[in-house]
Order: sequence, then structure tokens, then C-alpha cells
Amino acid sequence: MVRMKDPAVRSLLIDRAAQMLAARQPVTLRSLVAGTGVSTMAVYTYFDGMDGLWTAMRQEGFTRLAARLATITPSEDPVRDLAALGAAYLSNALAVPDLYRVMFDAGFELENPAAADDTLHYLVRGVERASAAGRFRAGVDPLELATQAWMIGHGLASLVATGPLPPEALAHGVPLLTALFVSAGDAPDRCRRSVELGWRP
Repeated sequence: MVRMKDPAVRSLLIDRAAQMLAARQPVTLRSLVAGTGVSTMAVYTYFDGMDGLWTAMRQEGFTRLAARLATITPSEDPVRDLAALGAAYLSNALAVPDLYRVMFDAGFELENPAAADDTLHYLVRGVERASAAGRFRAGVDPLELATQAWMIGHGLASLVATGPLPPEALAHGVPLLTALFVSAGDAPDRCRRSVELGWRP
């Protein structure tokens, strides 16, 4: 009889590894399971070894990010919503900075390679909504603009969540996104108001 895997054990080991990274502790097979009540065999049962654990951590990072982005309910102001998606991205990074760092470790494959693209597509759809509402000029490439917005959010997240800048630096997101969206055709004053409403990481 095949024993069913317990998803709680999988989550436990992923969270434990992230906590160890946060504490700057070496993550080894034995140190990972110490004090958890599970055996070293669980790492092989659930992840096929330590490399599989890192792969699962990357996947979990994108899964949590997608869940966080999904909490942004579209409003009548699509530019505000784009800024809110950026703020949600930052909030996710600040909540789990060590898991966030692992997400972008390309040394390990994702279990589902489409996961990263799926999160970017939240922004792509946001740009399409703003274009349809007349906030951005015709001809704006949704993927290109979404990628540029992602780069702003990722840069701030990396410098604040895992880098040298204080949380106050997050305020730079407002002028950076405003400049980007104005370059796409939005009216400066209206754009600034929308971004300020959405940018609350």
C-alpha cells in the first residue's frame, strides 16, 4: 500500500529551510530535520533530496507571490491597480525575504517553469486594462511595459528586503512608476494620484 504524502510535512520543511537561511544557519540534511519530528528520509520522500528541496523552495516562492497578487481586486482605476500589484510584490518579498532570494536562484529549475511567467502576466493584464481605458497610448507593448514595472519593483525589493536600503526607500516607487506610466501616455497629475493610491507596500 502506497502511503499518501502529507502536504503539511512538505510545507514544514520548506519553511524550516527558509528560517535557517534567515538565521544564516547552514542548511544540511540533518540540520534541516533537527527538532522537526521528521526523519532525514522525509527530504527524499518529498523532494528527492536537497536539490529537490531548493527547487521546491523556488516554486513555493512563486506560488506565494501569485497568491498575494491575486488578492488585488481590480478597481475602476487600472493605473492604481498596476501600482497596487507592485506594492503586493514588495509586500510579499518583505514578508519572506529569504524565500524571495531563493526564488531567483537560477541554479535550480522550477517544478513548473510557467510559474514565473504567470506572475508577470498579472502585470501584463493590468497594462492591457489601462490601455483599454485610454490611460496609455495606442501601441504600448503590454509585455514590455509590464517587464519594466516588474524591474522597478524587483530592484526596490532586492535593495530593501535583502539588501542595504532602509524601508523608507520604498517611497521611490511612486516617482519611478509615475515616470514609467507617463512615458506610456498617462497624464502626469492623474498618474501620480493613481500611483500614490495603489503604492502601499
